[in-house]
Amino acid sequence: MNGASREALAAARERLDALTDSTSVNAGSLADELAAVTALLDREVSLRRVLTDPAQDAEAKAELARRLLGTQVSGPAADLVAGMVRSRWSQSRDLVDALEVLAATADLTAAQQAGKLDDVEDELFRFGRIVSGSMDLRAALTDRKATTSAKSALLRSLLGGRAQPVTERLVTRLVTAPRGRSLESGLESLSKFAAERRDRMVAIVTSAVPLSDPQKQRLGAALAKLYGRTMHLNLDVDPEVLGGIRVQVGDEVINGSLADRIEDAGRRLTG
Repeated sequence: MNGASREALAAARERLDALTDSTSVNAGSLADELAAVTALLDREVSLRRVLTDPAQDAEAKAELARRLLGTQVSGPAADLVAGMVRSRWSQSRDLVDALEVLAATADLTAAQQAGKLDDVEDELFRFGRIVSGSMDLRAALTDRKATTSAKSALLRSLLGGRAQPVTERLVTRLVTAPRGRSLESGLESLSKFAAERRDRMVAIVTSAVPLSDPQKQRLGAALAKLYGRTMHLNLDVDPEVLGGIRVQVGDEVINGSLADRIEDAGRRLTG
C-alpha cells in the first residue's frame, strides 16, 4: 500500500488497538468478524468499489456499511469497518487487504493477551519451515482443485492439539483464502505481524487531568526506554487521582506524580 491507503490503514490499526485494549472487547471474536467482512468484500467487487468511491459522501458510505453488516457482526466490528470506509483508499482492493491485516492483528492480540504470542510466532516460523521442506504438503495445501473443507481437515490433522488455536486459525485462513498470495509470502507476513506485536506494549495511564502533548511524549519515551519496547499509551482521566498519575504496564502498577515518575524512570535508566 502507499499514499492514502497507507494512512488509512495506520488509522484503522490505531482504532483496533484502542478497541482491543478494552477488556470488554474479545479480540479473538473480533478477528473472526473482520475475517468474515474481508471474505464478503473480496467476493462483492461492486460493493467494495462503492464503499471506496472517493466521490461518495464518507458518512453515507459508513451508514451503508452499517446497514449491510446489520446484526451479522458486533458493534465494535461494525464501528471499525464504518471508520475504514470513511477513509480514502488509493485502490478499492486496499480496503480488503487492510481488513485482512486487522483480522490477523486482532488474532495476534488475543494471543498476546493470553501470554501465548511468543508460541504463535515460533509456530508460524516452524510451520513455514515444514512447508518449505515438503513439496507434497505444499502441493496439497495450495491445490486449487482441493475443497476448503479438505484443506481445513488437513490442517487440523497437522496443527490440532499441537499448536496454539490462534496459529491454527491464522494458517487456516491463509490456506483457504490465499487471495493471490503464495503460501510462503503469506506465512512471512504473519510472522512479521507477530514480531511487530511482540515489540509493542500498552501502558494504561490514569491522571487527574488530561496530559499535555509534551507530558505524553516524555512519559511515553521514558516508559519505552524503561521497558525496552514501543509503548502505546491508553489514556484515561479520573479526578480522584488527586493530581497524581497511575501507570499500569501488564501486572505492574506505578503510582506517583508525573514529574516524580519521569524523574525516577530517568534515574533507573542511568543506573
